[in-house]
Amino acid sequence: MPDPTPLGPPRRHYWLVQGMARATGLDLVAAVRDGRLGLHDWADIVHNCRACAWADGCDQWLAGAPHVAAPPRPCRNRAALAALKIEQELSEA
Repeated sequence: MPDPTPLGPPRRHYWLVQGMARATGLDLVAAVRDGRLGLHDWADIVHNCRACAWADGCDQWLAGAPHVAAPPRPCRNRAALAALKIEQELSEA
């Protein structure tokens, strides 16, 4: 069954994903450069964000977000971004 949540504007959600990555210390550009994240995977992350019903809460969370280890629970990309963060930390070790 398709997700009933309407998709949000691509540009807005691209920047929400960037903000979530920054808040968690994840470097998405380095992940692409190092082959840990394909461009299609990055597009899928933005698409997932576009379908997230928590986008307004995300805006508010990011406005006051300290640096954290992982995105908050309502984030549809929590698992994907957390996994990339772990891969980033392992590659830096």
